[in-house]
Parts: sequence; structure tokens; C-alpha cells
Amino acid sequence: MAAGFDPARLTQARRLAGLTKKAVAEELGVSPVAVSQWEAGTTTPRPDNIGHLAEVLDVIPPFFAAGRPYARLDSSSAHFRSLRRTPATQRDKAIAYTEQVWELAHALEKRVQLPPVDLPTLPAEVLVDDPAGPEAAARLLRERWGLQTGPIAHLVRTMETHGLIVTLSPFAGAATATVDAFSTSHLDRPVVVLTPDRANDIYRHRFTAAHELGHLVMHGELATGDPQQEKEADRFAAELLTPSAQITPHLPPRLDLKALEQLGKGWGVSVDSLIYRCREVGAVSDAAYRRAYQRLNQLRKLNLFRPEPVDGYPGEIPVLLTRAFELAEANGLSLKDLAAELSFKLPRLRLLLGEPTTRPELHLIST
Repeated sequence: MAAGFDPARLTQARRLAGLTKKAVAEELGVSPVAVSQWEAGTTTPRPDNIGHLAEVLDVIPPFFAAGRPYARLDSSSAHFRSLRRTPATQRDKAIAYTEQVWELAHALEKRVQLPPVDLPTLPAEVLVDDPAGPEAAARLLRERWGLQTGPIAHLVRTMETHGLIVTLSPFAGAATATVDAFSTSHLDRPVVVLTPDRANDIYRHRFTAAHELGHLVMHGELATGDPQQEKEADRFAAELLTPSAQITPHLPPRLDLKALEQLGKGWGVSVDSLIYRCREVGAVSDAAYRRAYQRLNQLRKLNLFRPEPVDGYPGEIPVLLTRAFELAEANGLSLKDLAAELSFKLPRLRLLLGEPTTRPELHLIST
């Protein structure tokens, strides 16, 4: 193992564990310099250190072996929805998770034909030269995917049908809420990672998916982290889900929250989004827009306009990887075989597949 040790695997495992080099060094009783040298590939850990690393980082020793397909990403390759409030360690964890999603998809694609990637990209100069660039990008995608008119019934399923990998997993545990959603087009298949905190509201979840889709269409080759890109992705999402030419005739003449709620259910968007849409298309004044938001917040404090979780909307829950594994399984591939091929622990593989863990949660009874 020491001779075939892959330094990149140590970096990936450490990031997945959310640990610094110093923390790993303290667990092993070595210097942080030693861990840095292992990750840089200038020195190789002893066999006993490899076993200890596996325990500390919750992987199996073969995980560190060289030779398996690997896609290396860095934080500049992904668009984070909440970049400023996402700690660097959590961004690293998210990136490492996405690398493993790619590995899983790559392993499955050797056995199952996934839908080809069909994603138009908007030239960067269009966004610079055209003030309505995000809206043009949304209309371009609708036309390319045959979604010219009406609501998009199943956005996540539509994204998967066109070859995008979408995941919905608490990969960062309690820290998922700080990571929020993110996406990357720096792999042979674009990946969109949605997180459970957004899935507690189907409309917020759909808007987030559309927002990340906007990044993939408009910002694939641009440096990430620009706040302007986040605004452009929001505009893309609004136009994709509620095209202005189609939604404007249906907007109520005044900001009637009940009417907006019914309209939102038909289009799969939130009341908040429609209030903002009314302002965007010039249907209401700024003062009326602010009053509507204040009223909506008051009603929510009274437990009205409650969110609807995504669980009740199967078309918005990712299934592509799960279905691909089920097809491969029907043709002889077992979960254990796939885990061994990827050198993942079974719970890790189930997480990547979006399957709930089968291990019961037990607690000691105090006496």
C-alpha cells in the first residue's frame, strides 16, 4: 500500500472529514509538516500510519491506493450559493463530496448508458453586451429543451433527463445549511448539489435548482465568487420558471396574496417570487411591493403560508444515480461490489446514491 499511496486521496479524505492537517497530525502523533509532505507526495506514510489514517478519516485502507479514476476540483471550480457565509473547510468538504459523486457516476456509466449532456452555454460577451442576458439565457434553454410555454412540471427530473447529475444529500451533516447549494461544470457531466435545508420548501428548492442551472448555462467558464453572477442566476431562475411574457398577463392587478398563492401553485413558484416578479415587470410600485412582503411575513408568523416539503413532489427529487444503480444491480452488480470497486464504505456509498442508511440509531439509557 505504501508504494501505491495516492496523496490526492489523503487530501480528499481529510476534506471529507472536515479536518485540518494539524488536526490529523495530532491524531496520529506526527507533525503537521509530515501530513503536508504526504499530501504533496514528497514523502510516503508508513504502513502503520496508513492504517491509522483510515481510522481517523473513516475510510478503508485501500481508499488511499493509486490507480482509480479521479476528478480533482478546487473551490474556484464551483458556484456556491452562499459563498461568503460558507467556511473554507465546508467548501472543501462540498468539493470532495462532488468529486466522489463524479466517481460514482463514472463507475455506473461503465455499465449503464446515462442521458447525454444537453446543456447550451451562453457566450460570456452576451452577458456583457446585453442587459437582458440572463433572461435571454433562460429563453434559450427553454427553447433547447422544448419548454417554450407554461410551467415546468418537474424541474429536477428535466435536468436529469438532459444529462445533468443532481444530488440531494446531507453530505456535510449539521453543516449542510451553511454550505447551501452549489454547482460545477468543470467535469464531463455538470453536477448540481442541492441540500436538505432548501428541500423543506418545494418552491425554494425549485428556485435553487433553477439558480444553479443558470450558473451552468451562463458562468461555466468564468471565475466564481462574483456577487453579480448570483444576481444574474436569480434573474435566470425567475425567467426560466415564470417567463415574463407568459406570467405577466396572469398577475393580479393588485398584490392579493391569496391570488398569488394560487398562481404560484400552478407555476411551481413561491408567493415571494411572484411578489418580486410583479415588481420586476413593473406591475406594482416599490411601496406596494414592500407592503406585500411585510404582510406576507406577518402571516407566516401566524403559521399561515406554510412551506411544503419536497417529499411530496417526486419529480423534484433526484433519481438518476439511484435508477442507474438499480439497473446495474438487476444485471449482477451488488452494492458491496460497487463499494469495493470505489473503495468506499457502504454507508458512504448509500449517501452518494441518496439512499437512507439502514443502520438504526441507538442511544444509551441512563440509569
